[in-house]
Amino acid sequence: MGAQYGEPDRITGPSEHGPAPRKPGSLPYPELAVGTDTIPQVRHIVVLMMENHSYDNHLGMLSRAGADGFKLGPDGKPAETNPYPDGTLQHAFRMPTTCQLSGKPSQTWTNSHIQLASGHNTGFVRSGSGPVAMGYWDKADLPFYYSLAATFPIADRYFCSVLGQTFPNRRYLMAATSLGMVNDGVPDPLDYPANGTIFDRLHAAGVSFADYFQLLESVLPAPTMALFPELLVKYPDNLHPIGDFFDAAKAGTLPGFCLVEPDYLANSEENPQNIAHGEQFAASVIDAVMAGPGWKNTLLIWTFDEHGGYFDHVAPPAALAPDDIPPDASVAYTGFRQYGFRVPCAIVSPWARPDYVSHQVFDHTSICALVEHKWNLPAMTHRDANASPMLDMLDFSKAAFERPPKLARPLLDTDPGALACDTTGPGKIPPPGSIS
Repeated sequence: MGAQYGEPDRITGPSEHGPAPRKPGSLPYPELAVGTDTIPQVRHIVVLMMENHSYDNHLGMLSRAGADGFKLGPDGKPAETNPYPDGTLQHAFRMPTTCQLSGKPSQTWTNSHIQLASGHNTGFVRSGSGPVAMGYWDKADLPFYYSLAATFPIADRYFCSVLGQTFPNRRYLMAATSLGMVNDGVPDPLDYPANGTIFDRLHAAGVSFADYFQLLESVLPAPTMALFPELLVKYPDNLHPIGDFFDAAKAGTLPGFCLVEPDYLANSEENPQNIAHGEQFAASVIDAVMAGPGWKNTLLIWTFDEHGGYFDHVAPPAALAPDDIPPDASVAYTGFRQYGFRVPCAIVSPWARPDYVSHQVFDHTSICALVEHKWNLPAMTHRDANASPMLDMLDFSKAAFERPPKLARPLLDTDPGALACDTTGPGKIPPPGSIS
């Protein structure tokens, strides 16, 4: 399980580059000009990144052939456990409702490393997460997600980029580095990566892009681009309210690349939110893409920024450090030479490979690598230069999903009773009988 934990830098770049690692600034295809479109079948790449759930927490019960989810016992329930400090075992359990506790589980840099437990993944209950870390939801709770993950190709080795919180992981999505950030906090307005961001690369190549965001209850904007404040100054015209996304999808005018953001206080799926709200939002985004006239040329990536402190049984392997910037933490552990835990990931596109589960190691910089491969853009750091670009999940010889498949509806579309826990609470966690 933890065979690769603590190994020196191990580069797992695309095979076409051979054994020699690529360097920042290098091109995926050196013989082609920057900006060359190498995947003309795809005109729009959409990234829908939700919040704070591990692969096992959301898809552990998927039971899709070839997908590495929970190992089930004779009773059909997960056999996974994690110990309390006194040795008592907490069994994995189905969450009693679709609502979550407030403030738990925890995915801070320190707690994530406690959970990792030197590659054994046995520290979840002992960490600040407590027993709720062993909770999971299944098909009855997340019907749309389970339908999506059973229909389109998924990746069961997609790891978040950092053993830490949302902000550093979303920085990796944009710049293939967090510039030392390991936890959430107010971004330094002077922080900006030396080699720029994926938006700078797209802008230089003349490729359109957008960040579609929502206003929080405080009426403050919360785009991912704000994690590098300079981006808000450089590209104000590329920031759009979420309604513009649905308009563009309906009109077939989505940009070349875009981020689509949930409301981080209401439907992002971060605790203590009811995850049913997040599933419904994600379904609305994916429905809009599949129903729009641009579907035939669109590729949507559905994933989560980090594990949120919830259990996953696969130990993250060693990773390639993006740069020489050390973690901004009193205890560095393995630094940025370690991936975070697994998170769900699916590719939704007419060109998605049917009946396929990818076992290649991906992280958020694989999305950067995909964008760089499509438009032949220079790599930003060592991490994205050598990340797999997820091309194994696509088949451009035939559009297997030319006609959008019919997916199950999200829970809130069929069961308004799922809203009850918004008022009554998440239920008893852990439930009786789940401790031995």
